[in-house]
Amino acid sequence: MKASEPAGDEALIHEARQLTPALYALGRVLRLRGVDEAGLTPLPPSDLEVLRQVLDAPGIGVGAVAQELGLHASNVSTTVRGLVAQGLVRREPDPHDRRAVQLHPTMGAMQGMARIEQAWSEIFADALATLSPADRTTLTSAAPALSSLAAALREQRGTGRG
Repeated sequence: MKASEPAGDEALIHEARQLTPALYALGRVLRLRGVDEAGLTPLPPSDLEVLRQVLDAPGIGVGAVAQELGLHASNVSTTVRGLVAQGLVRREPDPHDRRAVQLHPTMGAMQGMARIEQAWSEIFADALATLSPADRTTLTSAAPALSSLAAALREQRGTGRG
């Protein structure tokens, strides 16, 4: 914490220290278990993140993927080449800039991600079944706030603050 920050930020730091390990553990479970349980060939985490960006924003360019993920464009280009070779992403010329390409998911990528997301749902449902109804309600109620937190973290990275 910076000396110029108000003392009230200590409470936020404490909350973040409690929340961060739990969120990291959840993300790790998703990265490690979803692909295997969907019966798909495992992808390195960076490949899966690039593919997720292409699935979320069809037509996105390599530079935009790199910026969104905080990676070097050359690393994203290498990853995209591998995803193209695996038949998960296709490149199309950008109609507004002939030097650029747009990235689009293939049907195989869309079907594969649907299988992964189904596996994630089943993993979470099994775990949720072990929790109390009150804990399940609390977690479900937290989903919008967690989405807002993710957006705030992306925004911080975009402005150079995170």
